[in-house]
Amino acid sequence: MNLSFFDQFMSPTMFGVPLILLAMTAPWLLYASPTDRWLNNRLTTLQSWFLAAFTKQLMLPLNIKGHKWALSLTSLMVFLITMNLLGLLPYTFTPTTQLSLNLGLAVPFWLATVLVGLRNQPTAALGHLLPEGTPTLLIPILIIIETISLLIRPLALGVRLTANLTAGHLLIQLISTAVLVMMPMMPTTAIITAIVLFLLTLLEIAVAMIQAYVFVLLLSLYLQENT
Repeated sequence: MNLSFFDQFMSPTMFGVPLILLAMTAPWLLYASPTDRWLNNRLTTLQSWFLAAFTKQLMLPLNIKGHKWALSLTSLMVFLITMNLLGLLPYTFTPTTQLSLNLGLAVPFWLATVLVGLRNQPTAALGHLLPEGTPTLLIPILIIIETISLLIRPLALGVRLTANLTAGHLLIQLISTAVLVMMPMMPTTAIITAIVLFLLTLLEIAVAMIQAYVFVLLLSLYLQENT
């Protein structure tokens, strides 16, 4: 029983081919393509409004050099939020519950922000490793601590996204299993538990959107330090 709870996080395969690639392609098939018409339908208008509002909020703290990242960060946000929400549907697989995928997204973006800082302003980028006014005896220790905190950032990004989604999916499956078991024996308790399950599902929808936003927001903060 314990192993079956974690089976939902295993990447399904067909003819030896992992279907995680198909799950990663699906989000881009759900969004309407931009058109050259003067008037768009409601879906395209809502999509354009959301992307414009998010991009404006994300790029507002950054300077002009950081605005070059608008397309990459917005696309990453749309990609993550769609995969997270699709994973809440029955009989689906959530690629963002895989730590390997999340690290594969976090490490390149984090490394790119670090390299941008070292190329454009190497003195300021290296200055983050040593706060101003540090006592001489603490300089080596603080440099080591700040270097470790810098290197652990992509790991924190990937683990945060993986842990939140994995915990939510496990909790939903545990409560849903309890509802099925208690329904013949204690129908009243099962109904109350089902209501709790519904409220938890709404919470997980919010968590799926918030975690995607936090992932991209932290990347923008790292970019802000290096531009």
